[in-house]
Amino acid sequence: MSDGDLLDLGGQVAVVTGAGQNAGRAIALELARHNAGGIAVNDFVAERAEAVAEEVRAMGVPALAVPFDVGDLDAIKAADAEIKDKLGAATVLVNNAGMAGPGGSLRPRQNFWEEDPANWDLYLRTNLYGVYNCCFALIPNMVEAKRGRIVTIVSDSGRLGEPKLAVYASAKAGAQGFVRSIAKELGRYNVTCNAVSLSALMPDMPEEKLAEFMQTDQAKAMMSRYTIRRYGKSRDVAALVAFLCSNTAEWITGQTYPLNGGYAPSM
Repeated sequence: MSDGDLLDLGGQVAVVTGAGQNAGRAIALELARHNAGGIAVNDFVAERAEAVAEEVRAMGVPALAVPFDVGDLDAIKAADAEIKDKLGAATVLVNNAGMAGPGGSLRPRQNFWEEDPANWDLYLRTNLYGVYNCCFALIPNMVEAKRGRIVTIVSDSGRLGEPKLAVYASAKAGAQGFVRSIAKELGRYNVTCNAVSLSALMPDMPEEKLAEFMQTDQAKAMMSRYTIRRYGKSRDVAALVAFLCSNTAEWITGQTYPLNGGYAPSM
């Protein structure tokens, strides 16, 4: 254990999905700072995964890039075998991959009844089945070790509803229900399962364009809905996830934590 580190991970190997950029990258780096035994960095873009893995290695922590689509269970199983061989069995899983998956877009488009049903799978494959797949592949490691942490990133759209994002919202709500159920299955093995529910994070755009966007009526209207009037930052997400993965959080399970600047109260 790291002396005085309340967020100590106890040397566990962690898998972070969707970690090639933004909040996922921040999570991978934050876990590396707190005595992770290794970090498996996932992204569906191999170059992004490798770039973050290299950042982790520069911190003195073993890391492995594991590019796969979370919708592909066979690919996850193959990655798990590689992780065991090169880092050791993973007993921490952060289900961060989301949005509309590889090549998809999360822009609000149409009312539900006007959508093309062929698009539903974009949201379900990553945000719901992707969580199922990663848990299915990695939970046996945790059961065998009799310890582990699962943290799943969900969305306030799943807690509150979001117009023109009904399928995405339902996928995120389904992931929350799944977390609560597997928490009850895994408690006897000292494995905790929690969710972090996000509202809007800082848009991914160059600093100059971001400054311009923040002066628009659209941005001002959105910020007026937050008690703390700013977008969420990747470091906000990483800090809460690191806590839930740490030894300090060993008696917290089956919970959903809103991380939203006061956008909406917990329910």
